[in-house]
Amino acid sequence: MENYLVVSVLGADKPGIANELSTISSENCCNVVDSRMAVLGGEFAVIMMIAGSWNSIAKFETALGVLEKKEGLMTLVKRTEMPLNKSNLMPYGVQVISVDSPGIIKDISTFFSSQSINIENLQTDSYKAPHTAAPMLVINMTVNIPVSMHIADLRDRFTSFCDDLNLDASIEPMKGLL
Repeated sequence: MENYLVVSVLGADKPGIANELSTISSENCCNVVDSRMAVLGGEFAVIMMIAGSWNSIAKFETALGVLEKKEGLMTLVKRTEMPLNKSNLMPYGVQVISVDSPGIIKDISTFFSSQSINIENLQTDSYKAPHTAAPMLVINMTVNIPVSMHIADLRDRFTSFCDDLNLDASIEPMKGLL
């Protein structure tokens, strides 16, 4: 029986951390099922889900503790369940571009929450607009839309919502996943 562990790691950015994490996973007969890694400022952040037998997961946790001390990392681990069956959900990509201001992410997440739509993945990037140097925000998300939901109605509500906030946005099916 497979067991699952969600692992979050934060530390100073330097070459080799991703390699060390994947090595202790492999050496302890665990499989990296899903992961996200990013450099934020001068910090390296990773969140990953690993799978393995109970014994393998326990060995991984011990090895992670050694790595944490050796590299000065902060780690958080949590046992979890097998990923949910998503056969009644359709993945859609959402992109929003706007002048950056506080509260945009909250407003967008509130919109999807009010529609009973789960945000599967959310990534933001900032940049300065080319001629004006205005602070800009790009939000890329994957949302899971219930198959029972009328997509045209949702798209109309989302477009109206974005128009009211002066956000340039799109919502499209994820290609290759349907």
